[in-house]
Amino acid sequence: MEGEESKIPEDELNTLKEKAAKADEYLDKMLRIQADYDNRRKRQDREKLDFIKFANEGLIAALLNVMDDFERAIDSAKNSNDAKALLQGIEMIRQHFQATLEDYGLKKIDPEGQPFDPDKHEAIAHIEDDGHPENIVLEVMRKGYELNGKVLRPAVVKVSKKKTEKGKSEEEI
Repeated sequence: MEGEESKIPEDELNTLKEKAAKADEYLDKMLRIQADYDNRRKRQDREKLDFIKFANEGLIAALLNVMDDFERAIDSAKNSNDAKALLQGIEMIRQHFQATLEDYGLKKIDPEGQPFDPDKHEAIAHIEDDGHPENIVLEVMRKGYELNGKVLRPAVVKVSKKKTEKGKSEEEI
C-alpha cells in the first residue's frame, strides 16, 4: 500500500488540467481588471485635484485684465492732476470688473421696492411707512450677490412695516 499511487483516470486528469488552466486565465484577467480599476481611480483622483487646483484659472486670467487697468490708472494719476479723469477711469475699471464677474455667473441682488425675502435679504431695521405695504424693501444698505443662482451674500436691507395705534411700532408695544 505504501508504494501504491492512487490513479486518476486520464480523462478526469485532463478535465482537471483544463479547469486549472481556465482558473489561471480567470485569475490573470481579474488581476488585470483590478489593476486597470486602480489606475483609473488614481488618474481620476489626480484629475480631480487638478480641477480643484485650477478651477478659478479662467476667472483669475480675466481679473488680470482688471489689474492691468488699475495699474494704468495709477500710472496715469501719478502724471496728471485731473481728478475728474481719474474718477472716470476708476468708474470704467469698476464696470469692467463687474462685467467680468457677471460673465462668470455673479448677479447683483437688487431688492429695493420688492417684497422682503429672508433667503436673499437680511433685514437690519423695520421702518414704519404707510406709503408702502408691509415687508417691502425700502432701502438697500449693502448689495447682495448670487453666484449661478446660489446666494453668495444676502442684501442688507431696511424693510417697511405698518404703523400701529398712537404712532407706536409693534416692537414698542
